[in-house]
Amino acid sequence: MNDTRKRTVNTFARAWEVISQDETISSEEKRAILKMIQALAEAADRSSETINPSPKFVTQDVISRHSLLATVKHQADELDALKRISLNLTSSLDLQEVLDTVVVEAMGLIRNARTVHIFHYEHGILEFGASLSSDGAKNIPIWSPRKNGLTYSVIQNSAPIIVEDMSESQFYKDSPADLMGSIIGIPLKFKNDIVGVMNLSRTVKGHFTRSEIRLINLLAEQAAVAIYNANLYKRVNQLANTDSITGLPNRRALDEHLQEEWNYASHNNTHFAVVMMDMDGFKAVNDTFGHKLGDELLNSLFNFLAQKTRSSDFLARYGGDELTLVMRGADLAAAETVTQKMLDLMQEFAFPFPEGKRLKLGLSAGIAVYPIHAENPSDLLRAADSALYHAKKYYRGRYVIAKGTTGRLAPIRFNSR
Repeated sequence: MNDTRKRTVNTFARAWEVISQDETISSEEKRAILKMIQALAEAADRSSETINPSPKFVTQDVISRHSLLATVKHQADELDALKRISLNLTSSLDLQEVLDTVVVEAMGLIRNARTVHIFHYEHGILEFGASLSSDGAKNIPIWSPRKNGLTYSVIQNSAPIIVEDMSESQFYKDSPADLMGSIIGIPLKFKNDIVGVMNLSRTVKGHFTRSEIRLINLLAEQAAVAIYNANLYKRVNQLANTDSITGLPNRRALDEHLQEEWNYASHNNTHFAVVMMDMDGFKAVNDTFGHKLGDELLNSLFNFLAQKTRSSDFLARYGGDELTLVMRGADLAAAETVTQKMLDLMQEFAFPFPEGKRLKLGLSAGIAVYPIHAENPSDLLRAADSALYHAKKYYRGRYVIAKGTTGRLAPIRFNSR
C-alpha cells in the first residue's frame, strides 16, 4: 500500500471514529454515513494518484455531508408527518374524533412529550376538547383555563407562546411546586378565526427545536381546518334536524332518534315509550288571530313543555301542532305518569293573546310502548298516532293507550280526569 493510499484509509478511519462517538447521531444515520465513507474510500482508492486529502478536510467533508443527510431526513420526516396528519384529520367530520386525532398526532411530534391538551374555542368560550398523556390517559382535563393563564394568553395574543421553564413562569405561579418542564401553547386558527388552543408540555426544560416548532405549526394549521369543518358540519346538521318555528328537533331528527332508541332497547332488552300529543284549540287561534300568532304560540308552548321534560327525554315537533315525546327505559306505568304531567302543565301555561282575549287550550295524547305495542320504530309511532287520533275524537284533553301487537282490539285505557 503506497503512502497516499495509506493516508487516505487512515483519514476515513479517523472520520468514522469521530462520527461513531457522536451520541447525537442515531444508529440509522451512522449506518448511512458508514456507507458514504466506504464509497468515498473506494473512490479515493481508484483515484489515489490525484487525491491527497488531509484528515481535517475529509473529516469536515464527511460531517458536512452528514449535516446534509440529516437535513434531508428531517425534511422527509416532516413531509411524511404532514401527509399522515392530513389523511388522519380529513377522515372524519365528527368534532370529538378530530380532536382525539390531533392530540395523538401531537404527542409524536416532540421528544420527552408529557401531555397534550386541546381547548375548543367558540363564541368567546373555551371548553375542554381532548387530551393525551405520556402514560396513555385520555381526555382527562387536569385544569380549567384561567383568565391570566397560558391558554387565554395565546388567544389574546393570537400567537404561539413558549414557556421554557414552567416552574419560573408567571402562568404557573399558583401551580404545584413540582411542576417542571417546558410547554408551548399555539392557537388553532382558520383564516382569522381562532377555533381552539393546543398546549404541548414536556418533561424537560429549554427551547423547542426549529424542526419541532415547524411540525407543530403544520399540525396546528391542519387541525384548525379540520376543526372548522367539523364545526360547520355540526351546525349544518343541526339546522337540518331543527324545526324552524320552534327550535325543537324536527321530524327527521325524530326518525333518527327513534331508530337509536330501538337499537338500544332491542340490544339491552328494555322498554321505551313514544307519546304523540296534539294541541286542543289551536285551529281557533289561527282562525281568530292568524298564522303568524299561531306560530308564536307554538314556539312559546312547545318550548315551555320542553323545559319541563327530563334531560333523558327527547321532545320533537312532529308537524303542525303535534309533538312527539320519546322516553328511554320507560314502561307503560312510567309513560302514563309522565304523559299526565305533560297534560297537567297546560294549566300552568299562559299566552298573551291580543286585547287580553283568552282561548281555551289543552293537549290530547296517545301512548305506545316498545315492545308491548309494536316491534319496530315506525309501527310504534303509528300505534301512538292511532291512539292520539282516538283521544282527539272521543276523549279530548286526555290520553289513550295504543292497542297491542296482536292486532286484536285491546281494551282502550284513558285517564279519568
